[in-house]
Amino acid sequence: MRNYRKYDVWKNSVELSVDIHKVLVSISRHEALSLLDQMRRASVSIASNIAEGAGRKSSNEFQHFLHISIGSAFELETQLLIALKIGYITLETYKNLNDKLITIEKQLNEMISVVSSSHKQSAKGQ
Repeated sequence: MRNYRKYDVWKNSVELSVDIHKVLVSISRHEALSLLDQMRRASVSIASNIAEGAGRKSSNEFQHFLHISIGSAFELETQLLIALKIGYITLETYKNLNDKLITIEKQLNEMISVVSSSHKQSAKGQ
């Protein structure tokens, strides 16, 4: 089992989710409810899947959950752009959140590569 709490990507994902929730609280438009709810869920999903994957026994399972996390990050990136284009968030808010999100996506890609490499190395040794 891995300690997900030590991963910077997990810490950054938690902080991003908190930031998303703080921004979305200020938007109380009824017609925006569906998009905002989806954004909340996607932001929570990133960190949650890192944690869930870290609790799995195999590297394959961990890698699977990291892929789910990056999928949620891409989903959130799209939703942020839509929220900007609709006018629910400002350009400044969009840039701030999107910059954090891109950092997380890069960290997830790096982590997937590391987990994949270590899994291939351990498979060769068996």
